[in-house]
Parts: sequence; C-alpha cells; structure tokens
Amino acid sequence: MIHFWNTFAELIVTPFAHAALIWGIVPLYFGLALNELTSDKASFRTALQTGFSFLWAGAQWLWPFFVAHGPDRRYLAWEEMQPVNLLVTFLVLTLGVLALVSGLRKKFPKRLQFIGHTRFANYFMITLYPIQAHIGMDWTWNRLFAIVLFAVPIWLVLHFGLMPLRNR
Repeated sequence: MIHFWNTFAELIVTPFAHAALIWGIVPLYFGLALNELTSDKASFRTALQTGFSFLWAGAQWLWPFFVAHGPDRRYLAWEEMQPVNLLVTFLVLTLGVLALVSGLRKKFPKRLQFIGHTRFANYFMITLYPIQAHIGMDWTWNRLFAIVLFAVPIWLVLHFGLMPLRNR
C-alpha cells in the first residue's frame, strides 16, 4: 500500500517541481474546488465548469508538441506522442467540447447528461496531468492503479469536508 501512496504522491507533487507546469495545473485545482462547492445535480453550470477544465487540460497536454520551427512556423510533432497519451488527450478534448457546448446551449445531447454530473472529473485531470504533460512520466499500471485506488478516499474527503461550504 505504501508503494501506491508514494506513486500517488509523486503524481500530485511532480507538476509543482516543474515551473512550466504550475500555471497549467493550478486552474485544475481551482476548478476542482469550484466544482466541489456546487450542487451535485447535473446542471449547465457544472457542464461549463467541466468543459473548461477538460479543454484546459487537453490544451496543456498538446502544447509541448507545438514546436517553433523556423521564423513564425509551427508544426505538431505527432510522432513524439505515445498512442495512449494521444487517445487520452483527444478523449478529454472531445468531452470538454461536448460539456462546454452543452452548457452554453443549455441542452445535453441524448444519453450524454452525465457530462453535467462530472464534479469530480478534475481529480482525474490533476492526477493524469504529470503523465500527460510529457515530463518523463509514462503510463504504467502502478500509476493507473494508484489513481483509481485513491479516487474514492479523496472524493469522500472532498465531499464531506466541503459539505458545510456547499451551496451557500
């Protein structure tokens, strides 16, 4: 269990050890706090919050692949991105666009109302951030298991710890 705790702590601490990642992770922590202070009912407001967080995370994960090449030219170095990172990034971006559009239109697509229930989604964006941010942390089963293992305890702490502040 200590091994998974150390792995989890590494995922949380690593973005703060790299100055370039701090400005990308802090809005996700802010979004987590903001989402946890709102109602747990699906709403268009929570869909907007989730959409912004997902798009922010996806944009941060793609940013390193925009490499300056020559005067005023940019290209995307797709060949450097691992397939799992690419899949996760585009899944997050797709869900972010869906949530943001749903929140703006005030209408959820058929069978996709769950995107308004994603108060805790920022936890996953925060824990995935160092893996997706291309700082030398790759996807491993230990990291994935640590993220899943600590999801419920962290959710319980946030849910019950912030309950007195919720919906004031």
